[in-house]
Amino acid sequence: MADTDVRATRQGSGLLTRLLVVLLALVAAVGVVWVVRIAVVPTAGPLAEIPALEVEAAPVEPGSVAPGGLAAPQPQAAGSVDPLRAWAERLAGPTGIPARALMAYGNAELAVRATTPGCRLSWATLAGIGRIESNHGRYGGAELRADGKPSKPIIGVPLDGSPGVKAIGDTDGGAFDGDSQVDRAVGPMQFIPSTWRRWTSDANLDGVGDPQQIDDAAFAAGRYLCANGRDMGSAQGWWAGVFSYNNSVPYGQKVFGLADEYARTAARA
Repeated sequence: MADTDVRATRQGSGLLTRLLVVLLALVAAVGVVWVVRIAVVPTAGPLAEIPALEVEAAPVEPGSVAPGGLAAPQPQAAGSVDPLRAWAERLAGPTGIPARALMAYGNAELAVRATTPGCRLSWATLAGIGRIESNHGRYGGAELRADGKPSKPIIGVPLDGSPGVKAIGDTDGGAFDGDSQVDRAVGPMQFIPSTWRRWTSDANLDGVGDPQQIDDAAFAAGRYLCANGRDMGSAQGWWAGVFSYNNSVPYGQKVFGLADEYARTAARA
């Protein structure tokens, strides 16, 4: 009986050891997969960092009115004082918008005014969208550099159809967003890769249309808003344009409140 008990004990111990080895191997394998996933797919910031959540919707009926507008000043030739830069530096404090971002929004307005004068797009509307989408290029702790690019790429959450998120399959092979499974919005103005491909713009004239570069992104956003002869200076046209960017009433009301306040602040400054 004693010898039988010893053999049984040894067999039980051996079986337990093998089970532990298998369990540890499985845990290690899962850990490797988790590490690889983090290394390959860009991670989204915590929910509290989403800029839109920090903005209240304005109590305005969609389509009833357009926000106030104030034209950006025309830049001057090289060698003289650039009023656009001076304007941006003067308004940066009162509006809370980085001067570099203001220059991009103002330049985009001027460029759209030159190519599509009937659109009547205001820099303030672009600024409202830029605040909602990336806090003017500062999403997730990024800083907007002098070259117009954030200190780290701005990449949105996976558009995988999870609650509150639209499902959009991969359209760029991960070229813009680093995700080859589904699309993610990219850059300060949060363009979906397929949309950026259509509206690619090179506002800083470096030969490259870069959605992470705020001059390029703001000009592309302006062109997108003004598509099909839209008049962004009218109530109907303004709301239609913003809804084409994001078809959400709270989104439109937030952009309206921001744009209207930016324009009013600029008028007072």
